[in-house]
Amino acid sequence: MAQGFTVALGVLLAIALAGSLVLLRGVAFDVFAGLFIALAINPLIRLLMRAGFSRGQAVLAVALGFALVAVVALTLIVPAALRQAEQLVRGLPAGLANLANQPWVQELNAVTSGGVDAALQSLGDAAGRPSLWAALAGGAINVGVGLVGLVSSGVFIAVLTLYFLVSLRGMKRGFYSLIGASRRRTAIYLTEKITDSVGRYLGGMVILALCNSIFSLVLLTLTRVPFAGAISLAAFFLTLIPLIGTVLTTCVMTLFALLSSPTAGLIVLLTMLVYMQVEAYVMTPKVMSKALHVPGALVLISATAGGTLLGLPGALVAVPIAAACTLMVRHIVVPRQNAR
Repeated sequence: MAQGFTVALGVLLAIALAGSLVLLRGVAFDVFAGLFIALAINPLIRLLMRAGFSRGQAVLAVALGFALVAVVALTLIVPAALRQAEQLVRGLPAGLANLANQPWVQELNAVTSGGVDAALQSLGDAAGRPSLWAALAGGAINVGVGLVGLVSSGVFIAVLTLYFLVSLRGMKRGFYSLIGASRRRTAIYLTEKITDSVGRYLGGMVILALCNSIFSLVLLTLTRVPFAGAISLAAFFLTLIPLIGTVLTTCVMTLFALLSSPTAGLIVLLTMLVYMQVEAYVMTPKVMSKALHVPGALVLISATAGGTLLGLPGALVAVPIAAACTLMVRHIVVPRQNAR
């Protein structure tokens, strides 16, 4: 009787805890977002500290710098890009229709027995549905509901990020004190390696996405593709998707360049293919040299799962979480199994 009561009580407590986590999922997301952003900024803080800044001065300098960038982006870049995005969405069905009437598309359509025409028709129908764009926006930014929720969530994340940056060392020391002395050295090694590597990974992904966005803006401007600002802004967020982000960016840019002219589409496609090789073999190894390395299959699986659960932010943080789990299995589970 007592044992059954204990089991039932444990099940009820587990259900109550799960319900509480569901109700607090927004707060939990903000907390984890602040922590991951702090880990991504921490290498920059340490760089400033090596230059002679104290940790408080480094945090203040970085906070002021990001605040200045945010003000410039919100007042100059984002409004213009949003206006271009609105015009782009409204003109996309007509642009696809004009593309279908071009001679080279008609020849390609004849070779594929109407396949190109059907594909463009499907794209045009999908682009004309507001529900598609609403779903994409909801999946890309899964923080808050509406403008008020987005702003309040952003402020909360910013405050948490500053707190984590200032108190990161104290948080680590408190965590280490909870672990037994015999296991503390291993815990310190794994924690330091995971936090450093996760920070470098997230920061590296942002740097690569920023480089891709700037390169896209220059390329589309030189080829006179309309709405270059909106497409480049979208390229920044697409590139954050692990493993396939640059491929998606190339496809999107080539499609919109084709709507302008076949020559622009060919130039954009060939240039982006070259850029992909430079990014894969030069930029990524240099930026990600000290980040955790994860097998390609695990990257794809974790990014897909994270994107399904939390949209673009989930896809971004799922890979370092998977890498951290891989590291713990390698240094904890495997040695224990070998010792048996």
